[in-house]
Amino acid sequence: MTSQTTVADATPDLGPRKGLRGHPWLTLFSVAIGVMMVTLDGTIVAIANPAIQKDLGASLADVQWITNSYLLALAVALITAGKLGDRFGHRLTFLIGTTGFAVASGAIALSDSVSMVVAFRVVQGLCGALLMPAALGLLRAAFPPAKLNMAIGIWGMVIGASTAAGPILGGVLVEHVNWQSVFYVNVPVGVLALVVGVLILKDHRPEQTSSSFDILGIVLLSAAMFCLVWALIKAPAWGWGDTRTLLYLAGAIVAFVLFTLWQAKVREPLLPLSLFRSLPLTAGTILMVLMAFAFIGGLFFVTFYLQNVHGMTPVDAGLHMLPLTGMMIIGSPTAGAVITKIGPRIPMVAGMLFAAAACFGMATLEPDSGSVAMSVWFGLFGLGLAPVVVGATEVIVGNAPMEHAGLAGGLQQAAMQVGGSLGTAALGAVMAARVDNLLPERWAEAGLPKGTPEQMAQASDAVAVGMAPVPPKAPPELAQRISDVAHDTFVSGMGLAFTVGGCVGLLAAVCALFTKRGANAEAGAGAAHV
Repeated sequence: MTSQTTVADATPDLGPRKGLRGHPWLTLFSVAIGVMMVTLDGTIVAIANPAIQKDLGASLADVQWITNSYLLALAVALITAGKLGDRFGHRLTFLIGTTGFAVASGAIALSDSVSMVVAFRVVQGLCGALLMPAALGLLRAAFPPAKLNMAIGIWGMVIGASTAAGPILGGVLVEHVNWQSVFYVNVPVGVLALVVGVLILKDHRPEQTSSSFDILGIVLLSAAMFCLVWALIKAPAWGWGDTRTLLYLAGAIVAFVLFTLWQAKVREPLLPLSLFRSLPLTAGTILMVLMAFAFIGGLFFVTFYLQNVHGMTPVDAGLHMLPLTGMMIIGSPTAGAVITKIGPRIPMVAGMLFAAAACFGMATLEPDSGSVAMSVWFGLFGLGLAPVVVGATEVIVGNAPMEHAGLAGGLQQAAMQVGGSLGTAALGAVMAARVDNLLPERWAEAGLPKGTPEQMAQASDAVAVGMAPVPPKAPPELAQRISDVAHDTFVSGMGLAFTVGGCVGLLAAVCALFTKRGANAEAGAGAAHV
């Protein structure tokens, strides 16, 4: 059963004056503030983790939970949150998500224990899940098709700029203020996003919306996503062949199968399987997974390479990554304009080929590679990713019916989260296997004293993140030889990981051939005036 609710009847226009509430470009400005807050938080917190660990006396496992709890909550809730936006309106879910994220950030800054930090990080993840799909739903409804790709391009530019600013701003705040300031910074941003959103955003609802919720579908999908993401997070520590890893992966498969069977049976499903009858939407979703696999999985090692091999501070490392994020900032609105003219297929194929070439280029980096070489490959990587992020968003959201715009936005974000987790875990396993294979041989060739199996295992763990396992009070000559072996071995493993990422990028380029412009784009704000 569906309820017939027109856009005009859904929410009376109580705006200040005509032309302000619901204005497309002001809507973009409003959602960009909230999106900036969430994406900034994604990179700024990593810089604060060591300070949190020291101040609160946290263990390594505790610090991992600070990150993992947020990722789990975000990944599990994204699709359901998108559905909530379709049901109750994207304006309401965006404002709730923005408010909750800012409040949770302030609560984290006031926390005096790791358990409180972790608990409020879960709240942050849930609120971020409400905010992100709603932002895309609001853009889809506010912009006419001719302007939508440009809007998404600017949206991608904001994400790139926030991602770039995170490590730099985080380093400055932690170094000169305290770790709490990293979370306090979200409070004024959240207040601004809320005030502007209340004044500007207009609720757009399709004529047909679901009148009930698929509770069992939510439970099954949440269980499947939790088991999958948790297995990917823990696999590097447990091992891919460990019983616990296999049990969680098996649980994810079973839950996904049951979810699919239930969706085919229930009258008003959480995730209508009919969405995937659209080949472009399906291809776009797979493309997002593959792109995030190469992008997020590869960048995981870049930070270790810059900080542990080159000895850079977090701020310096962030500055060295500016070519990547800078090209995303420049390339995203440009890609939006190009995609509007010629469609998403050619720009996305070209983009993934550029990204794959950058991965193969980064596989050639050495421990002493200079800033110029790094900047070339980082810049090419960002240039390639820009049209993919913009185009895949348009393909997924634009090929979904208007009544499922929020759901499609959640699907797009969930695909990126799963792809990033899968890339980090899989490429991490490639790195670990390469280090385990090479380190003993190179250790012996360098004439270094052979340690016990336990000591060599600890050395491998250190080398896998670019650290040199130099014993305390080791003579300078011995310390230098250990560092040389460790860094050479790490770079060899990183090269193999980036080679795998490049191959995945080529596969993503093939997948992009099956995409096309959103067939349902006209269902958005086709009559809107920009």
